Amino acid sequence: MIRHVEIGDKAAWFRLDGHLPEDGFEEKVRNRQAYVCIEDGKIIGVLRYNLFWDLIPFCNLLYVDSDYRRQGYGKRLMAHWEEEMKAAGCGMVMVSTQVDEDVQHFYRKLGYKDSGGFVVDIPGYEQPMELIMIKGL
Repeated sequence: MIRHVEIGDKAAWFRLDGHLPEDGFEEKVRNRQAYVCIEDGKIIGVLRYNLFWDLIPFCNLLYVDSDYRRQGYGKRLMAHWEEEMKAAGCGMVMVSTQVDEDVQHFYRKLGYKDSGGFVVDIPGYEQPMELIMIKGL
C-alpha cells in the first residue's frame, strides 16, 4: 500500500530518511509532499519531493529498506508519485542522483533521461557531480 505520509509515521520515516530536518517532516506532511510504502503493516519505503522553480515536481528522496529492495517497491512508489503529479496537471517530473550512484540506471529504466548536472566543490559540501534527470508525463 502507498499513501501520503502522516504525522504518526514520524519514527518510521526517520528510520529510513536521515537527511530531512524534523520541521521539514512536518512540512512534508502538511503539504502532502511525501509518501510511504507499507508492507505487512511496516513502512518499508519513502518518497519525498518538492517543486523545482515552484512548478516542477522534483523527487528529493526515494528510499526502500535494504531487506525489500529489488522487489518492485521503488518502482511502485515512483509510479504512484508520477500518476499523482500527472493528475495534478504536471507535464514533467525531475530526479537527481550523484553520478557515482547506481540508482541512475533504475531511473533510466523508468524512462528518465539525463538532462545535465552540476559539481559542488564548496568546502564542507563537496560531492561527486549531481546528475539531473527528467521525464515527461
